[in-house]
This record gives sequence, structure tokens and C-alpha cells, in this order.
Amino acid sequence: MVHILFQRMEHPGTATAARIDAAPPTIEPPYPPVEPPVASATFPDPRALRGTEVVAISRTLSPGLVLAAYRLGIFPWPVSQGVVPWVAPEQRAIFSLADEPRWPRSLRKTLRRGEFDVTFDRAFGSVIHGCGTARDGATWITPDVVRTYETLHRLGWAHSVEVWDRTDERELVGGLYGLAIGSAFAGESMFHTRTDASKVAFVALVDRLRERGFALLDAQVPTEHLMSLGCVAVERADFMARLEAARGQSARFR
Repeated sequence: MVHILFQRMEHPGTATAARIDAAPPTIEPPYPPVEPPVASATFPDPRALRGTEVVAISRTLSPGLVLAAYRLGIFPWPVSQGVVPWVAPEQRAIFSLADEPRWPRSLRKTLRRGEFDVTFDRAFGSVIHGCGTARDGATWITPDVVRTYETLHRLGWAHSVEVWDRTDERELVGGLYGLAIGSAFAGESMFHTRTDASKVAFVALVDRLRERGFALLDAQVPTEHLMSLGCVAVERADFMARLEAARGQSARFR
């Protein structure tokens, strides 16, 4: 049964170049994060689901509803403004943080060339807008999603990785964003305007999570692109066990 309630770290799209000149002022996300108002709606436990991935549908979303969902291994995947399916895939993509990453040879060459600079939480608004404009209108990052995740950023839950052109430090050429809950990080979406810029953001994210003691990197839906970066697919029950353990441990992204 799908309950009616009243992005996925996916393949990176290509957006037009963004410049920090147009970005909102940088904020320092608080730690520990601030809890938003508790959502009045509740989600079913994904462990009780059989043969379905869409577990609920709502007309809108809020910071409290998003956090409640992620704590249960559920995430929003809007199809349009005003229609928000909430999903818990039977196969979940994760990246192992316990082992030293083995990046593809072409990506290692890009990293050695040193064409990019990387920052964290410097331009969250520009990153989410970059992800939302990367797919010629075919995006799940609706205005409602932007507002909600920007609020989660101000409250200290949502974080971004920015990739800049080293020759012009004001030009944002790629990035990603996601949510940190306990020692779990859920990647939401990536974008790039330069070849490999989103991959560089992913490498920087993995390095940061390993350095800060995170236990789980949730990449959401398995795709060929994510598998090429070293993600693996696990069953829903396995993912839920990993999430339950990780969300009970503290780790600081910033």
C-alpha cells in the first residue's frame, strides 16, 4: 500500500557555468544541527514493505518530514512541483568508507593535473541550483526541494561540496550536496560544467567522510555511473541495518 501524506545521488547533469558573484552569502552551518519542527505525518517502516519502492506520496515536503524520512532510509523523489513520491529502493547504492578507495585510472589522472580547487559549504545555494538546472527541465529538484534543503543547510543538516576552476576561483564548475545524520551521509545530486568536475567532488566527499569518521555513504539508487566510481548495491534490509548503526554515531562534516 502506498501511503498518502499531507533529487537521488544520480548521474551528474551538465549545467551552465555558475559564478560565486551570484551566490547567496556563505553561512557556517551550526553543530550540532538544529532540529526543525517535527512533521505531523509518519512513514511506514521500509523493513515491512514487500515488492514496492514508493512508500508514500505527499503534495509538499518540509525539513522535519525530510529528516524523518531519511532516518528510516526513505528519500523524496518529486516528479513535479506538488507531487512528491517517497521511495526506499529494494537495491541501495552505498560506497564503502572502511577501505582505501581505488579510483578509476582516468580520474586519478584528472586529480594529478590539479585543475580544480575544492571547498565545503561555501556555496550551497549555487550547488543545488546547479543540480536543478543540469537536466534541461527534467529534474526532480523543484522549488519546494530547493527551499527545504536550503533550510536544512542553515540548520546544519545539509552540506555541499564545491569544485572551482583553479584559474578563476569565482567560477563554480561542479559540485554535490547531501544530508549528514549521525555518521551517515546521504548524497543527493551532482552536477558539472567541466569534464570530471562532479567526480572530483565525489572524491573530495569520500575523503572528508573518511577523515571525519563517517560510517555510511548512501548514494541512493544504483547506476552505472555510481558503480564506476566504486559504489556497490546492497539489499534494503542490509542498508537499513547499516543506517541504524550509523545514525546512532556522531560525526561532524564541518
